[in-house]
Formats: sequence, C-alpha cells, structure tokens
Amino acid sequence: MNQRFFTETPYALPRQQKRSLLNEELAELTRYHYEHCEPYRRMLDGLGFSWDTQGPEDFPFLPVRLFKQHELLSIDRSQVVKTMTSSGTTGQAVSKIFLDRDTSVNQQKALAGIVSSFLGSKRLPMLVLDTSAILKDRNLFSARAAGILGFSMFSRDRVFALDENMQLDVATIETFLQKYAGEQILLFGFTFMVWQHFYRQLITLDYHPDLSRGVLIHGGGWKKLVQEAVSADIFRSSLREACGLVRVHDYYGMVEQTGSIYMECEYGRLHTPLLADVIVRRPQDLQPATVGERGLIEVVSVLPGSYPGHALLTEDEGELLGEDDCACGRKGKTFRVLGRIQNAEIRGCSDTYAAAFSGH
Repeated sequence: MNQRFFTETPYALPRQQKRSLLNEELAELTRYHYEHCEPYRRMLDGLGFSWDTQGPEDFPFLPVRLFKQHELLSIDRSQVVKTMTSSGTTGQAVSKIFLDRDTSVNQQKALAGIVSSFLGSKRLPMLVLDTSAILKDRNLFSARAAGILGFSMFSRDRVFALDENMQLDVATIETFLQKYAGEQILLFGFTFMVWQHFYRQLITLDYHPDLSRGVLIHGGGWKKLVQEAVSADIFRSSLREACGLVRVHDYYGMVEQTGSIYMECEYGRLHTPLLADVIVRRPQDLQPATVGERGLIEVVSVLPGSYPGHALLTEDEGELLGEDDCACGRKGKTFRVLGRIQNAEIRGCSDTYAAAFSGH
C-alpha cells in the first residue's frame, strides 16, 4: 500500500490529488482480489468489468449484504488473525470479515490518523458508555467490541459507565471524574446505547455529572432513535442539559470497512478521509449522484487487503453536501446519512450480484 495514505494528514489533499492516489490504489486492490478470490473474479467476469477507470466511482462494488451470505477472503485461511462480525439481532445473519495481520495493522493506523486529527495526539482518560461484558470473547469481535477496542488506543485509562446488568455504575463514574478533575476526557459509545442506557438513566436517577470537559465520539445506526423521534439535535441538546457535554462527534462506519470512519466535524458534516471515499448513487440506475441529490451510499476504502471489501454499496441513503468546501477547513467530500432504505429497494440489486457469485 502507498504509505502516503498514512504519512499525509487525513484531510489535506484537494480533490484531484486525492482522486489520483485513490484510483491507483483501488486498481491494485481490485486486481489483487480478482486474482486471489474466485467468487470475486466470477462476479467481475460476469459484469464484463473494464479495467480502464478514471476514478473511484468506476470500480465494481459489492452490496454489503453479500458478506452476510458468503465468506469472502483473498488470503489463505491460515493467515487469518482476526474474524470480525457485524452487529445483528438474534437469528439474523451477520457479516464475517476475515483479517490478516497487515490489514489489521493498517486499520489501526488509519483509525489513529483520523481520530487524532479531531482529538490531538495526547492519550486521554476514557469513559466507555457501555459494559465491559461486551469484550468477553476476544476471538470473535462484534462491531460493538471492535469499536470499543479500536477507540481504546486513544486512552491512557479506561473505565466502563455501565455494569454487567447495563445499569449505570455511578460509583465508578464518580471515582473516574474525581481522578481526572480539570482534564479533558474521551467518552465513547454507540448512539442507541448512549441514549437508552446512559442518558435515560441519568434522567431517571436525577444524576448530573459534570462532563463539560468531555469529548463524546459516538457511532452506529439512528434507526431506533428516529423511531422514538430523537433527532441529532435533540440527542446533542439532551446530553448538554443532562451532563454538560458540548463536544459531540457522530461518526459513520461499518465492520465491513473497519478503520475507514467518517467523522462529523464541528459544522455537522461527515468527512471522507484521504484513504476512503463516498459515492452517492441514484437508486434507479446506480449512476453517481450530484451534490444535494439523495441516493444509496457507496463506501470506498483502500484498507481491505485480505477480503474484497474495498468498494461496498450500503443499504443507507444519503446525500453529498460538498467537496473541499467545508467551513472547518478539512478537504474531501462531505455528506450526511438520511437513514436505512427499505429492504425491498436493495434486494433486486443484491440478488443480481449473488447470482453472479454462484456462477449462474
């Protein structure tokens, strides 16, 4: 992999330089997976893919759902050092993502570069708005566990705000806050967990810790909160009133492309880092949409070296907000996520690709 992806700051390169760098790396990745993953090769042959590409939008993408239906890898199974699984309800199929050592290391380096540009390079005391019970099985990483462990690299001390019964551990929180009084602290959690198990218990217990020096990074779907009419603005203002949290950054990411996360800046825009890209595609013909046009979100990343997950069509709807023009000064595309699409809208596309994988 071109080391510029790690030596350049994540939001420094303007559009043309970034496109050129991404296009070159994606071409190498696509060729590698074509030669080392037979189902992927069958799919590209079935699509009649042309290797003459001008930019990230020209590479073939896989519906992210395929990783729930197939075990796709471009390495020998003896090289697998970690298997990641997506979050799923009981009985629901989960994605299985197989990592070799290089891919795992690159994911960590990428995450470090992206988050450090928001937090700074200094390690912070970390309060995880979850339970330590989620980390019990270290061999099979769930999305929640992977998120906690990934963000723990930015901490120099880590405690959990919830006990094993998902109850607020007030004594632990108080001890932690006293120990680091006056210091900046990092808080991390998944959006629904933060709301359901942290915020709501603060209100129920009438407990209002001073987290005004905290920075909360949270991620995960908004689906359940939208059903409860909790918008991003309500989420932020409620936390501010309950515990003084002012710095709150959402992020968009998925286990199928761990390390490539899209952080929300101070102006509420999600940013694409140097090693990743977002393409919004029109649902009717899957052509790239323009700024302000709603469509399906495709995520592109140079990190997946052990499996063909470098270009994935998600089941999320979103829109591009601009490129190289955010008031925060960070370069790259900015976008927002509008929600999950209905299953029926994606299934036809997914079934088409599944048929190609099966050799039909």
